[in-house]
Amino acid sequence: MREKNFVNELSVIEQKTLNEYAPLSPQLMFKIIRQEGEEELARSFRALAFSALAAGIFVSFSFLFRAVFHLYMVDSHFEPMVSSLGYTVGFLIVILGRMQLFTENPITTIVPLLSEWSLKRLFKVIRLWSTVFLFNIIGTATAAIFFASKYTLSPEIEFAMHEVAANVMTLQPIENILRGIPAGILIAAIVWTAPQTRYFRFVMILFFVYCIALGDFTHVVVGSCEMAYEVIKGDASFFEYLFKFLIPTGLGNVIGGTMIFTLLIYNQVKRELKERE
Repeated sequence: MREKNFVNELSVIEQKTLNEYAPLSPQLMFKIIRQEGEEELARSFRALAFSALAAGIFVSFSFLFRAVFHLYMVDSHFEPMVSSLGYTVGFLIVILGRMQLFTENPITTIVPLLSEWSLKRLFKVIRLWSTVFLFNIIGTATAAIFFASKYTLSPEIEFAMHEVAANVMTLQPIENILRGIPAGILIAAIVWTAPQTRYFRFVMILFFVYCIALGDFTHVVVGSCEMAYEVIKGDASFFEYLFKFLIPTGLGNVIGGTMIFTLLIYNQVKRELKERE
């Protein structure tokens, strides 16, 4: 009997404090992400294009600073642990800056589609995905052209960037698909946990992206800058860029973010959501 009246026994201030510290329910987190997805699907082509272009350019700082950290730690056993920290830089800029990154879309835009299926919504999702992906890639290619200029970086950093990018070049298509799946899951996890971790989002993003780099998983947008850099420098062909890296890695990221993470989360909350409607 006393347990039933526990909340009523709290003062107004205590009840507010209790509500602030109570974790969000999966259903509420799902609704928050759905609302964000609805807003993204309603954005104009121009807004999506410029946001995705900016994301493609700025996420390329992950490639640059991973190479810089690699340069100064190349002779150390701790090089992977330190250089992986540099990989987080571009993601922090893009995600905290609320720019359009393709690997976030597989959960953000699929949630509204799962909630209310229609051909009209499906076409909106396809429009958003294709726009964001295209301009992410244009952005990374622009950054790669800038990095490849002989006036931009020192010869030492250029060599370090080649060493970092060479790791991506050695992977076969099936490896890029399989290594892209965990990266897609972790990026989707960032989106899913964002409403719950709003007060320490910086740390959460840093940790998840750090794990992507440390696990040597493949991310289609950052990796496209690395491969584009190698193509511009003449160390890789466009065929390798497209069929060995871009398509397989993009597929792996979508499988991880949509077919695994998002569908599992949706089936977790589907029954409760229908019962409340």
